[in-house]
Amino acid sequence: MSEKKFDYSKAMAELEEIAAKVEDPKTSLDDIGTLIGRSKTLIEQCRNYLRSVRESIGEEG
Repeated sequence: MSEKKFDYSKAMAELEEIAAKVEDPKTSLDDIGTLIGRSKTLIEQCRNYLRSVRESIGEEG
């Protein structure tokens, strides 16, 4: 069973796209709700990734 490696750069790029869509007046409120949900997931994944990197650096030093 192979675990998919988290791509921090892709997650950040997607968050930037979401921000642009949320700011676009043409985006419907329903879509904004979905986008906000997705952004919460991405933010949590980014935080977990950064936490694991920080812990691995702390363990090596």
